[in-house]
Amino acid sequence: MTDTTAALPAKVDTPLRRFLSDYADSPLAVGAAAVLFLIILIAIFAPWISPQDPYDLATVSIFDARMPPGSYAMDGTPFLLGTDGAGRDLLSAIFYGLRISLSVGVASGIIAIIVGMSVGLAAAYAGGRTENLIMRVVDLQLSLPAVLIALILLAILGKGVDKIIIALVVAQWAYYARTVRASALVERRREYVEAAACLGLGHARIIFRHILPNCVAPLIVVGTVQTAHAIALEATLSFLGVGLPPTEPSLGLLIANGFDYMLSGKYWIAVFPGVALLITIVSINMVGDQLRDVLNPRLQK
Repeated sequence: MTDTTAALPAKVDTPLRRFLSDYADSPLAVGAAAVLFLIILIAIFAPWISPQDPYDLATVSIFDARMPPGSYAMDGTPFLLGTDGAGRDLLSAIFYGLRISLSVGVASGIIAIIVGMSVGLAAAYAGGRTENLIMRVVDLQLSLPAVLIALILLAILGKGVDKIIIALVVAQWAYYARTVRASALVERRREYVEAAACLGLGHARIIFRHILPNCVAPLIVVGTVQTAHAIALEATLSFLGVGLPPTEPSLGLLIANGFDYMLSGKYWIAVFPGVALLITIVSINMVGDQLRDVLNPRLQK
């Protein structure tokens, strides 16, 4: 009698398989991923699922301002989370605020990754004085608080989505540059890179075909964490009044608008957007921690 199990192909252990397996073993990680997925869906479909367009003057009434959670408008429309000082439905405003905050965080993160990755690869591959010069600039950048850099740039550029994206990119590219440079230095000394150089392959092919793919794993982890940091930084800048204009509100601007009413007992105007911001940042960080555990072989069980 033959053993039929020997003919079955063995399962290949891949990062994706480990990622899904570890998630199945961690209810907390499953919950964080589910919450983050829900937040992304809310941000994408905010115009269609929001009970009200909070920035359409035809649907907003000042007579509905500062109504507590569970109240009803004069036309019978329910306000599940209440309204803010302008009479806007707070639930709808949070949905739209998530859309702006995630868009700014992801856009600035992608651009910062491209800039930092290019600088880090150039420093690691060039070496010598070029590497020293680039890394001194990176060290100078990292020695300054990111919020201070963003504040100075926004004071020069002014308010706007494009302006705050530029400020966040300038404030964050150095993190990616240092991460990629450290990984690329290790890969540059590998035998396969030296063999590729001996075969006469071009510098661009060696960098993007052989070195860069092996630097993606730590870059993904840092990118996830820095996206959460970018969202928090944007909220801080908007709260200080130097970020987004009132016509393009984010969660930080909603918190700033509600902060003025905290002492009068209208807590929900600032608390609910703050809770939404906290849940978003925590869920992104937890997903990033799970990615780190999966993509780092030293952390495997």
